Amino acid sequence: MSRILKYRELLLAAIIIVLIAVFSYRAPGFASPESLANIFNDTSILMILALGQMAVILTKSIDLSVAANLSFTGMAIAMMNAAYPQIPLPVLIVMAMGIGAFLGAINGLMVWKIGIPSIVATLGTLTIYRGMAFVLSGGAWVNQTQMTPAFLNTPRLNVLGLPLLGWTAILVIAIISLVFTRTVFGRALYAAGGNPTAALYAGIDVGRTRFFAFVLSGALAGLCGYLWVSRYAVAYVDIAAGFELDTVAACVIGGISTLGGIGSVGGAILGALFLGTIKNALPVINISPFWQMAISGFVIIVAVLFNARQEKRKGRLILRDAVKRSPTLTEAQAEGAAA
Repeated sequence: MSRILKYRELLLAAIIIVLIAVFSYRAPGFASPESLANIFNDTSILMILALGQMAVILTKSIDLSVAANLSFTGMAIAMMNAAYPQIPLPVLIVMAMGIGAFLGAINGLMVWKIGIPSIVATLGTLTIYRGMAFVLSGGAWVNQTQMTPAFLNTPRLNVLGLPLLGWTAILVIAIISLVFTRTVFGRALYAAGGNPTAALYAGIDVGRTRFFAFVLSGALAGLCGYLWVSRYAVAYVDIAAGFELDTVAACVIGGISTLGGIGSVGGAILGALFLGTIKNALPVINISPFWQMAISGFVIIVAVLFNARQEKRKGRLILRDAVKRSPTLTEAQAEGAAA
């Protein structure tokens, strides 16, 4: 499977390079270092959210409330900054992540303790969190004149040619990569989604692992709540509307299996960059917004079909090896098990 994932990531990286070359032919300067840095910076929030979504998907769940979490947290932090400008920015960021983690924990508890399917639970909290943002703000906006300069300008600071927002994404990518590949929690995420029964025999609490996956997703959504509001200098109820679908799309395009247990951080990042490249390039070459949505949807469908084919192929290879090792298991029995 690692070989398949590696091939998938290399192919996706090659496609992104080809897309940049094609778009730069139509729009000179698109492939300039400044333009590429802007694409990465514009995609930073999506990359961070996609990593949280990846943690949930690895456990065979889904979080449709990440954008609503971002909206509520962004509104709460913006209002806090406007009302109490003396609060240091690091404290506000920690508060944002704490609020996001709490909202994620609500999702996790419903899935873990009550047994509600994740798609149903998070679809409900998506509406609830949006409503909470409206109630909190009374439907009013928080604009840039109400927020402090440090709150607004910190993510925009340019460091070595890249805004601090982009460096924040790089730091989050590095941390999440270490967590997923070098910690017990990371291994539990893959085990809980890949084979829940075997995970239980190995002493892994699948329900608790799913709970903490939602908490992680919520914390990253909370961080993105601050980043979004500061980047666009405005907070309102409908910010990031529909963005949860982009996070799922980034994961699927990057090879994270919706059946759980399969995927890599590199794949999620490349999936987000693929979407970011398309969304930055299509307006430049005067493609209608409606065609942009159609193209994104087509890409998602192709990615799902590709994932399904690879997973089916992998399952058949495993069963074929089992037939070779066991003289009592016939090929027909193996095919029946695969079906």
